[in-house]
Amino acid sequence: MDIKKKRNMGLFGHGGCGKTSLADRIAYMIGANNRVGSPDNGTSIFDYDEEEISRKITISLALASGSFKGYDITVVDTPGYLDFVGDTLSGVKACDIGVILVDASSGVEVGTEKVYSYLKEDNKPIIIFVNKLNKEHTDFFSVYEQIHSVFGISVFPMVLPVKDGEKLKGVVDILKGKSYIYSGDKREEGSIPDDLKARYEEYKEKILDAVAEFDEKLMEKFIEGEEISPEELRNGIKEGLKAGKVIPVLGGDGVAGIGVEELLDFIIEFAPSPDELTVKGRKGDEEVEITPGEGEPLAYIFKTISEPHVGEINLAKIIKGEIRSGMTIKNTTKNKDERITQILTIRGKERKEVDSAHAGDIVGFVKLKDTDTGDTLSTEGIVIEPIKFPEPSISIAIVPKSKSDEQRVSAGLSKLHKEDPTFSYHYDPEIKQELVSGLGELHIDVLLARLKKKFEVDVDTERPKIKYRETITKKAEAQGKYKKQTGGRGQYGDVWLRIEPLPRGADFEFVDAIVGGVIPAKFIPSVEKGVREAMAQGMVAGYPMVDIKATVYDGSHHPVDSSDIAFKIAGGLAFKNAAEKANPVLLEPIMEVEIVVPEEFMGDVIGDLNSRRARIQGMEAEGKYQRIKALVPESEMYKYSNTLRSITQGRGVFTMKFSHYEEVPREIADKIIEEAKRQKEE
Repeated sequence: MDIKKKRNMGLFGHGGCGKTSLADRIAYMIGANNRVGSPDNGTSIFDYDEEEISRKITISLALASGSFKGYDITVVDTPGYLDFVGDTLSGVKACDIGVILVDASSGVEVGTEKVYSYLKEDNKPIIIFVNKLNKEHTDFFSVYEQIHSVFGISVFPMVLPVKDGEKLKGVVDILKGKSYIYSGDKREEGSIPDDLKARYEEYKEKILDAVAEFDEKLMEKFIEGEEISPEELRNGIKEGLKAGKVIPVLGGDGVAGIGVEELLDFIIEFAPSPDELTVKGRKGDEEVEITPGEGEPLAYIFKTISEPHVGEINLAKIIKGEIRSGMTIKNTTKNKDERITQILTIRGKERKEVDSAHAGDIVGFVKLKDTDTGDTLSTEGIVIEPIKFPEPSISIAIVPKSKSDEQRVSAGLSKLHKEDPTFSYHYDPEIKQELVSGLGELHIDVLLARLKKKFEVDVDTERPKIKYRETITKKAEAQGKYKKQTGGRGQYGDVWLRIEPLPRGADFEFVDAIVGGVIPAKFIPSVEKGVREAMAQGMVAGYPMVDIKATVYDGSHHPVDSSDIAFKIAGGLAFKNAAEKANPVLLEPIMEVEIVVPEEFMGDVIGDLNSRRARIQGMEAEGKYQRIKALVPESEMYKYSNTLRSITQGRGVFTMKFSHYEEVPREIADKIIEEAKRQKEE
């Protein structure tokens, strides 16, 4: 199909706003499914994974293509929970227009603003769809006002809801000046109801205001009171949308199917086709802007799916040219040739093999050897700007249930990381644990459940050990003397060491203050090595020591018996002797935590933080949300995202990163030291 008649739309929004129900309704309308699927009863063609069906939430990006009124439509459904934001970002890359859903009963939420920022960052046009207007006590107009206050003057309404009491029965298309009343799948055109005529005039003016704001010619006409033709207004909306200057607001109900045809009509008329948006890339050292369409083959891999019986499927957006089955194309990200063996069109979990794919298509490539999410396939040496995935923020330790499963666990984790780059795993030699890391406990729970189902390996989870540190709190001096006489040559090293605390985060400083060669210069590095090794073993509970300045200022040597090993041992002894006198203490990692919660939950969240020994650093109001900044010990943050989700009914989000080390309170330190001793004895 002509690229001008292709539309790639992505559905985005806060968890629970009804994206998948709307996606299933669209899939039915574009002929991608012969019935309307439902995530609530497990028949959705988008939420087909076992974990999605059992949890009733979207975990992975899914898509379906079909045709509507002579246009090729692809709808990309994305997760709403921020634990799965990797797939949301993949969806941003795949689509040419972002449809942000707002739940009419909840309004703008944290996730709404997050997806807005992702789409803006990638220069994608945005429209907003106020969903679930069929629910009782919902008010389109108050939600619209909230959207307008959050996102600004460029927001304007394209429809008005027609209600019969609490029930939604249709919408008014403001541009067309007509109402569309629904009865099941049937839609009947009519005039504007009397009770909406005043709103219709008021909101039509809002469209003119918003479009004239960025279009100088229309602004001139608007100011001078000249008539703006319907065609001029439509062009203004189309250009403003493409440039990211305006955000039209539509509405309806995905489950009831009301307002969905108006949404698709809007997408067809106003949303840009793939060739109308440029793509940023690089060719060698030069930055280039690519206009999709005809030309040499170019594709971007935005998502990888790993399936036990099929292997890896790389979901790709074809940006330029034609890619055919059997052709060889360069992976320009990795500088390796790839042979295209199989091309699939995707409809949820259904796949159909095709011979070729063209600019504007979204397809799957099967069993590419060296290609992963974020890679570019090109015959011209172009590399597309990759997705910036967030780093994992929390970790859980895992232990394979069977020793024989270790290799299979590793292979399964590797495939899960390819599917989701925001998930990672590694062995930490300091705490001697295998750690899996993700964006939240839910994220890790889901991926470990997939590990069991997809790769038939099971693991137990453990609390990750905390990387405590030790330091000293006062200055001290001591001697370390190592003297050993055997039958032959002996060993002799004698060191006087002064240690003192450094500011937090300074780590270690070693000073050679020897005068007159009492310790020969060649042995000084061995003294330092001995000190470092003694610090690594700790004095309080066996944790590494930090933030210490050590000065070697005196000592003695033997012309025959002194050696590197003798001075290394003497340096270690001197440090231990001095550290005992320097009041050693235990330090714990402190995390910088930022939490965004609806105002009504703030008291409960603060109370919970206080119980975790948090120090509140500040609070800022952001509309109906509060941003709380706090410093919290890492040991108190285990499984915090589950607690926050429970307190805020899933509406709070948080980020966490390491800040610094601080002394552990005495009563807590005693317990940690006791536990360390017990483990050592075992």
